[in-house]
Amino acid sequence: MFNIGDYVFNQRTGYFGKVIGYGHQIVKNGYETTLKVLVVEDNTSNKRGFVEEDLYSTWLQR
Repeated sequence: MFNIGDYVFNQRTGYFGKVIGYGHQIVKNGYETTLKVLVVEDNTSNKRGFVEEDLYSTWLQR
């Protein structure tokens, strides 16, 4: 499990950022943990400073 303040990389989107919280999403009739990440680098559009929330399993620790 990642801790708040850890830096993570999203394998699917290419976003790199800092964990700022947790959430949940319903997937196949069950809850899956999500991470809320303040994006500091986006390899595709060079946007910065937005919050991305995605399933925990798509993130890797950096």
